Amino acid sequence: MQNTLTPQQLTLNIDAGQFNFADTSELIVDGQNSPQYQAWVTQAEAKKAAEFGLSIRHPGFNLLALGEPGSGRTTLMLNMMHEAAARSPVVSDLVALYQFDANGKPMFLKLPAGAGTQLKQAMDNFVRVFAKDLPALLEAKTQQNSIAPLQIFLEGQLATVKASLTLIGADKIPAHYFTALQQDILDTLDAWQPSPGAEGESNIEALMNESFFGRYRANLLVEHHAGQHAPVLYDNDPSLQSLFGGIESASEASNIPDFMRLRAGNLLRADAGTLLLHLRDILADEQNGAHILEKLHRFLRNGTLQIEDLTSSSSQGSSLINAQAAIPVSVKIVLIATREDYYELLGITPDFFDYFPIKIEFADQVKANAEHYAAYASFVAYKCQQHHCRHFTAEALAGLLQAMHRLIEDQTRLSTKFGVLEKLLLESSVAAELRGAALVGIEDVKSAIQRKYARHSYIESHMRDSIVDKELIISVYGESVGQINGLTHIDLSEASFGSPVRISANCYAGSRGVLTIDREVRMSGPTHDKGVMILQSWLHSNFAHLNPLNLTASLVFEQEYSGVDGDSASCAELFALLSSLAQLPIKQGIAVTGALNQHGEVLPIGGLNEKIEGYFRVCKEIGLDGKQGVLIPERNMRHLMLSDEVIQAVSDGRFHIATMNNVADGIQHVTGRSLQELNSLAEQALRGFKQTLEANLPKLDR
Repeated sequence: MQNTLTPQQLTLNIDAGQFNFADTSELIVDGQNSPQYQAWVTQAEAKKAAEFGLSIRHPGFNLLALGEPGSGRTTLMLNMMHEAAARSPVVSDLVALYQFDANGKPMFLKLPAGAGTQLKQAMDNFVRVFAKDLPALLEAKTQQNSIAPLQIFLEGQLATVKASLTLIGADKIPAHYFTALQQDILDTLDAWQPSPGAEGESNIEALMNESFFGRYRANLLVEHHAGQHAPVLYDNDPSLQSLFGGIESASEASNIPDFMRLRAGNLLRADAGTLLLHLRDILADEQNGAHILEKLHRFLRNGTLQIEDLTSSSSQGSSLINAQAAIPVSVKIVLIATREDYYELLGITPDFFDYFPIKIEFADQVKANAEHYAAYASFVAYKCQQHHCRHFTAEALAGLLQAMHRLIEDQTRLSTKFGVLEKLLLESSVAAELRGAALVGIEDVKSAIQRKYARHSYIESHMRDSIVDKELIISVYGESVGQINGLTHIDLSEASFGSPVRISANCYAGSRGVLTIDREVRMSGPTHDKGVMILQSWLHSNFAHLNPLNLTASLVFEQEYSGVDGDSASCAELFALLSSLAQLPIKQGIAVTGALNQHGEVLPIGGLNEKIEGYFRVCKEIGLDGKQGVLIPERNMRHLMLSDEVIQAVSDGRFHIATMNNVADGIQHVTGRSLQELNSLAEQALRGFKQTLEANLPKLDR
């Protein structure tokens, strides 16, 4: 049954009296400053899944976090990753050394945290002392014709190196490496013979370069501090180089040993810890995205990583690349994705997600209850503290909560887009600052919302001006047969608004049924076409005793040149068609939105508030006469979160909003006549069409 709504039904009025504080500063608790804790309250199921996934230390249990941007996916997961890391085992440094018995191929050592730095510094000191004393050692060798002085020097220096490695147990020191290093130096210098140059200089200069000394250094690939917890990394610009590492390019004149040019990527740096990635960042890399995913897949499958030169297929380090050892790496990857990206990639490479068995679903909305209201209030309080901005009064907080209801158009649920809430919070604080207030009031929240609308209203105002200037023909006065105002929803991200569009219908004798001109010229989408076919099904059902219908009806969205889609205009189309068929006029001040099923029931639609407000602004510009309004589905009532301006106009009787549950309700409201009366008139017209067809059948072009 058609029902005119009261002002109280047009929005959710949140009573600020339910909050036991005057302003949000009272919610700050000493020692706690994390708004993330409050945000997790609204994501209870996601929190359980995340905690469970991060507590599993076995390989292969990576996490996939699904949700919309702004829902706190990244911030909340990083927060929990840091908490889990504090409870994780001690991490390791990774060092690359010259492997003397394998033609210089790198040897990788995992050492206790901090020990890698000790080894690097010790080897750098060794090289520095060795380079300084080398001329004297070679001179002693020549004079004594023995390498004994050199051997004594090396044993002493290497003993010093080993003694400096205090973070490595005596049984863990790589003795084999130091033995091979000492032997390599002895063999090299034993084979060296002095050879005076043209000016009497010794050829010792040939040894005094990095190609000789460099192989005795240590390349510290991954560095940690002693006592540091497991690493938590966030690669916000993933590439082949940033994830998998690479080999630093060297000029032709470079004499740096190959193993010293190795550089670690974030997968190596995150060994024994966690790494957060955004799937979108990888997919957006048109050049290397597929390659990154394939290499990541192989890494997840094998659990090992080999540093490669990813810049060139003919690099100088190719022999090193092909021969170096694979490094075992244990990283728990947290992959952030939207549901759309996830399901699209799942259809292409389903086995990739076999390595992400822990799925975390971030809810887009939560039920509005006292617990969640309190969590949002605390979130606002800690964000105010974090950003050093003005706190909110209880009334202003109620305004923020209403905005979160409006964001998802639901009086019973709140949006979890905390990113949007944070921006509104900051803009409201600035509005309070501009008026010199110590606290943010409800007027500041409304001012911030209005300012945001004004910043993005250019396109809407341009369309509205076209209607006011009669370039787009929209009538909001009087009555007319076969035409009605439908409502379109235009979503341009921040600029989301509604606008009326005239829908007209003509009916005449024929046998082609319902034609939509937009579909005939391929300017309609499949959802719209589906709605028209449902409309036609209802027509056949309603006039079943007259089947087949001796009718051809044409429908069109007037002055619509960019195409139409969606089924939210199917009610308006049906009303225009029935009006034309029965020759009953429709009130032009009433705009209609609603979808239709085959049984004549009216179904809910989206973009409701923008549609109503957009039509209201058009009527306001042209002139409100108290007869204008919008007819919406009854099932959409809980989605109403209208602006104060519209509510005030309804309260003053200058605008009205009514609901319908079925076709009969809608017809009654837009024509003032019952469906039975309309059917009777329509049946007369259809019988007339039938007589016309029968009388002229041979002449009809079928």
